[in-house]
Amino acid sequence: MKNWSLFNVILLNALIAGIFSLTLENCFQQQLRLQAQVRLLEHSVKQQQARIVQLLMEKDIEHRDKGGDNSVIDPGEEREYKDCAEIYRAGHTQSGFYKMKPLWSSSGFLAYCDMSEGGGWTVFQRRSDGSKNFDRDWAEYEQGFGDFASPNGEYWLGNKNLHYLTSQGNYTLRINMIDFMDEQRFAQYENFRVADEQNSYMMNCGQYSGTAGDSLTGGFHPEVKWWANHQGMKFSTKDRDNDNYEKNCAEEDKAGWWFNRCHSANLNGLYYNGPYSAATDNGIVWYTWHGWWYSLKSVVMKVRPSDFSPREG
Repeated sequence: MKNWSLFNVILLNALIAGIFSLTLENCFQQQLRLQAQVRLLEHSVKQQQARIVQLLMEKDIEHRDKGGDNSVIDPGEEREYKDCAEIYRAGHTQSGFYKMKPLWSSSGFLAYCDMSEGGGWTVFQRRSDGSKNFDRDWAEYEQGFGDFASPNGEYWLGNKNLHYLTSQGNYTLRINMIDFMDEQRFAQYENFRVADEQNSYMMNCGQYSGTAGDSLTGGFHPEVKWWANHQGMKFSTKDRDNDNYEKNCAEEDKAGWWFNRCHSANLNGLYYNGPYSAATDNGIVWYTWHGWWYSLKSVVMKVRPSDFSPREG
């Protein structure tokens, strides 16, 4: 009887061990199946995200090419204009989106013509409300992106178009800035030019004038030019690092820009409501006005031929 009881105990233990082993194996197999399903879901999510990005880019390009309802001003002429200054001189003095075709450009494009402050300004960058993401890659900054329909829409005209515009002669750059107290200041630079793709859209500019201080060429102190001067810098994006920093300024500061080590000006940074705190100074920064830790409310960057004068009459 004792031997029979012992046998039963051994048999029961064996059965329990077998069931436990089978349960572990089933759990392991179930875990593998779940992991495979998770990988499939992650892959599907990435595909969907890529598709969303593609659709957004296509929408931006469609807005750029067509504009919104009643947003584009048609001069009603067959001639092609090389910039907003030429449009203004032809008698079209209403601010708005116009189609233009610089001399060496293979095709025309839309840009906002600012006919205030003497007129003839071609706007190539605008920040107004944070509605557009400026943390974009090289191809997007080259092509251009944003809202080409709204009078105050945020956009970047495109490095390729900016090169075509500024290679037609001597151009003046004007940057209008507004803070969250609605105070306005500006910075102006002579001889502004952006090189071609082969030279990574290098930016050059000349003498500064204005009320915001010289953050673009580090002119506020001679000892900071080695890191604060953006003059002569190639354009950088998160996927194309052309700065002088050991890391990637564009990746750290969430913007495409002419970074050095890294910046005293970054007008393509993240949109904050004035003072902000972050791991890096990644706001819309103009150092000589509000320092690194204040993000501006509104920025417009625009160019006009240096020899421009308003149309008489």
